[in-house]
This record gives sequence, structure tokens and C-alpha cells, in this order.
Amino acid sequence: MDRLKTQHLSIEQILSAIPSGRIQMRPQPDKWSIHDNIAHLTSYQPVFLDRIHQILIQENPSFGRYVADLDPGFENCRCLTLETLTKQQNSDRKNIFNLVSSLSDSQLSRTGSHKKFGSLNIIGWTEFFLLHEAHHIFTIFQLGHNVELTG
Repeated sequence: MDRLKTQHLSIEQILSAIPSGRIQMRPQPDKWSIHDNIAHLTSYQPVFLDRIHQILIQENPSFGRYVADLDPGFENCRCLTLETLTKQQNSDRKNIFNLVSSLSDSQLSRTGSHKKFGSLNIIGWTEFFLLHEAHHIFTIFQLGHNVELTG
């Protein structure tokens, strides 16, 4: 629960050490920038929240792989400023945290199926969400510090 509540806050700390000119730069023409990674994380939070709601009301719903490039929400987020993305991310995370932390043990054990990872309970889905986010946070760190970028 601690990671769910605070993991996303590390993005702001990482950004504070990165020159602002690097935020929009891509490592390669077909790869995401720091800004794109943050837009993706922001646009995925409502998808995750919706999946949790579906698990709570349906019996073992099945979910396909989320593809950001096919999500109009992602494209909308790409147009937003970092400040707006951060505010949205913080607001959505509060909603996610409040929901997940309020669930009973029987609700947390409800499952939804993922095409690649099989049946996961809400605790498993939350772990998957956090690991996915951590991967992008690490990518943001790398792009800010270690990777040659193109304009």
C-alpha cells in the first residue's frame, strides 16, 4: 500500500535533476520521450481504475493488453504540460489508493484475467500496475541521465 500511495511521487524528484530541454527529447525517432512516458502513466491510471471496478462487479472479466498508442486518452495526455499531468496523476492515484485500501479481503481476492499473466486477484493486478509504473519511472531516470537523445 505504501508503494501505491507514493511510488509515482518519485517522478517529480527525478525530474528535478533533469534539464528541462531533455523532457521532450526522444532517444530514437520511434521511442518515447520522458514526457511521453509520463503521459502514458497518467493515461493508464483511469484504465487501471476501470479494470478494478470491472473486477468488482463482474465474475473474472478478461482484459486484453493495454496499448497506449491505440488509446485516445494517451494522445490527449501527450498534449498536456508536465504540471497538468502531475496534477492529474496525483488526483487519479488518490482515487486508486482510496478504492484499493478500502476493499475487504473478499473483494481483494476477486479476479480478472489477463491474456499474458492469467487470472490475477486485485492484489496481483495492483502489483502488476506498480511494476509497470516502476519500469517507466526507471526509463524516465535513464532518459534523464544516461541515454543519448535525439531532438
